[in-house]
Amino acid sequence: MGHPKGLFLLFGTEMWERLSYYGMRGIFVFYLTSAAAAAAFGWDALSDTELQSKALSYLGTYAMLVYLTPILGGWMADNKWGQRRCIMFGGVLMMLGQFALGFPHKWLPDGTEIYGLWLGLALMIIGNGFFKPNISTMVGDLYDEGDKRRDTAFTIFYMGINLGSILGYLVIGWIGEKVDYQLAFVVAGLGMLLGLILQMTQGDRMLGEIGNQPSAKLGLKPNLGGDDKKRPLTLEERDRIKVILILGLFTVIFWAGFEQAAGSMNLFAKYNTDLHIFGFEIPASWLQMVNPLFIIILAPVMASIWVGLGSREPTSPGKFSLGLIFLGLGFVSMVGAAMQIGDSETAKASPWWLVVAYIFHTIGELCLSPIGLSMVTKLAPLRYLSLMMGLWFAFIGIANKGAAEIGKLVGESGPLATFGGVAIAAITAGLILFFIREKLVDWMHGAEEEHTVVKDTTQEEIGITADHDVAPKRKFGE
Repeated sequence: MGHPKGLFLLFGTEMWERLSYYGMRGIFVFYLTSAAAAAAFGWDALSDTELQSKALSYLGTYAMLVYLTPILGGWMADNKWGQRRCIMFGGVLMMLGQFALGFPHKWLPDGTEIYGLWLGLALMIIGNGFFKPNISTMVGDLYDEGDKRRDTAFTIFYMGINLGSILGYLVIGWIGEKVDYQLAFVVAGLGMLLGLILQMTQGDRMLGEIGNQPSAKLGLKPNLGGDDKKRPLTLEERDRIKVILILGLFTVIFWAGFEQAAGSMNLFAKYNTDLHIFGFEIPASWLQMVNPLFIIILAPVMASIWVGLGSREPTSPGKFSLGLIFLGLGFVSMVGAAMQIGDSETAKASPWWLVVAYIFHTIGELCLSPIGLSMVTKLAPLRYLSLMMGLWFAFIGIANKGAAEIGKLVGESGPLATFGGVAIAAITAGLILFFIREKLVDWMHGAEEEHTVVKDTTQEEIGITADHDVAPKRKFGE
């Protein structure tokens, strides 16, 4: 397919890790709201609404920390261990975390079950922090600066993420809802083990030296004198970081809406949706497969559209604005579902409302998420590459906690007001970003251009260059 073999190793490793993560995520709120878990954790006196709010709080805090700890993992990869060692360490912790969640309650002393839950979540949070930013960064490291294949590579990589999530929802979701939630967590841990085995056996052959050395060491330039990490950021680097931070704020808005999938939309699917499709009652978590399934279907289509547009291809900020607008359209469909059930406590919405919502969300995700990962590798200074990737995931972490708080509003204000408010907020944010996109492109300083055009340099420009200590262009891996 015209890409380095290492891309497909990273594809496979991420696929198994995502099976583990999304399989667990798909059933987590169901597990916490189950009668067995409520009794084990001492929550059986809570009402259904209170129990769902507690489950959403746990999910939001867990998801937030999952995306904040990559800052630590990114720093360790940049300065101490390198990316591949961090990936292995993080994968082992996540595997042990799944096994801790799956440890049977009846084998624990009475009153200690909640500590098993906390231990499992803590291991998964820390492990994900070491794993997540570094495997994404390694995808970017496979390509030189200006290589147009990079956006396509991240789209292919994103297909691996979503193939894993399909398998996670399908297998882990079915085992959890139809057999036993804790057994499902054990199976999720085995999925992570398969990813570790793949990385251990194929890493040296397919990746060579990529990811073995800390990025900060690779970014040192002896001609500058001293430690390159202490060199002040240039004007170009500062502008590029501003773009990352501004788009990060819009990313928070996007994911705060998108992550309703694991919380309020998941609970809406279980308790307010008719789950009989073609005469078969499906597990509620299976509806979440619509998103990754359509990513598999639409990812190559979207990648072809971007390539086919040529010079008319939208810039990264332009794609971000489209992503927010499509997210809003998905919640317009959820408004339709809420209107169908009205105030009735027994009416059930058609599952096709959720299917349409997830399809719109999928298109929005393809416009924003893989483009965002690629953009960070383009704009971040090499010596801060994994750290900036960790910061990018931190934005998503903040969004996940916000998503939990938004999800609680469904029980307070109702699904119609909540889903309608998210739709308005997302579309408005998308329009604002559309109107400021050109300024953001200016601050990117040609990072998305295939070739750098060198023009005659004036004496004034020479002075500016000297003042800002502009470093020479570099390639990833140098």
